[in-house]
Amino acid sequence: MKKFDVTALGELLIDFTDNGKSAQGNTLFEANPGGAPCNVLAMLNKCGHPTAFIGKVGKDIFGLKLKSTLEEVGINTSNLIVDENARTTLAFVQTFEDGDRDFSFFRNPGADMLLTAQEVDEELIRDSRIFHFGTLSMTHDGVREATKRAIAVAKESGAVISFDPNLRPPLWNSLEDAKVQVAYGLGQCDVLKISDNEIQWFTGEEDFDAGIAKLRKEYDIPLILLSMGRDGSRAYYKDLKVEAAPFLQESTIETTGAGDTFGGSCLHYILKYGLDDLDESRLKEMLTFANAAASIVTTRKGALRVMPEIEEVESFIQSRN
Repeated sequence: MKKFDVTALGELLIDFTDNGKSAQGNTLFEANPGGAPCNVLAMLNKCGHPTAFIGKVGKDIFGLKLKSTLEEVGINTSNLIVDENARTTLAFVQTFEDGDRDFSFFRNPGADMLLTAQEVDEELIRDSRIFHFGTLSMTHDGVREATKRAIAVAKESGAVISFDPNLRPPLWNSLEDAKVQVAYGLGQCDVLKISDNEIQWFTGEEDFDAGIAKLRKEYDIPLILLSMGRDGSRAYYKDLKVEAAPFLQESTIETTGAGDTFGGSCLHYILKYGLDDLDESRLKEMLTFANAAASIVTTRKGALRVMPEIEEVESFIQSRN
């Protein structure tokens, strides 16, 4: 019996989220704990799953706040390294009227970039059913080596490998470099969560089905989950394509963390049903729950500390039915 259901590796940072104007007309930013891998873990914790995080923060007010926040939401921090000589990565998030957003990163270098392969706790990974990663831990050589080592250990131990490209163009030297690393992730994963704009960017296909077909021809990925924002989501599994409608809300204020909430919710169902025996009914159940959970998070500032409980998501779905 493995101790952790999901262990993730990657970035942990502060999202300074646009939160209105001061009396002087200046933009106010709220310091929200964030980082895609931990957002995923936070949702899984709400679903009752033991989780752990591998990463690095600076020994500064932000890094210490982040460590205490992970402990507060129940994520194991035994392999979260607090570096005395580094600064915690910061992201400033500007939100537009439609809920979409733009990012400015302060990460040159940020502590998350400085994780090394030698600092990865391999036993933690071996004791996990799923290993999850993205590409922000693959933008630079040292942390890229750490990520690839962690993936290798996870594969050796029989863990399911989950990957979310989570493309952030400003953090790459070039988008060609990003494509190389995304391709590596695609070649390693059993579960892929990818967004509509990412599939179009990577494959060059405007049509989502055509883009997914292109991926499946080149990569052997058992389950592909496509998030489409206001258009809902799809799952591609064996010869099945299942689609679920979105839960649109007038009270949406921002979309930060919605994709991570969706991804974490889907991993909850993979832990529940396994990856070998999914069918149309289970995939529909998975997507419906994940869409609803993501919709709830769009009505809240930040993501990591405000993930919904299972009962809240189920109640929300029933209210819409």
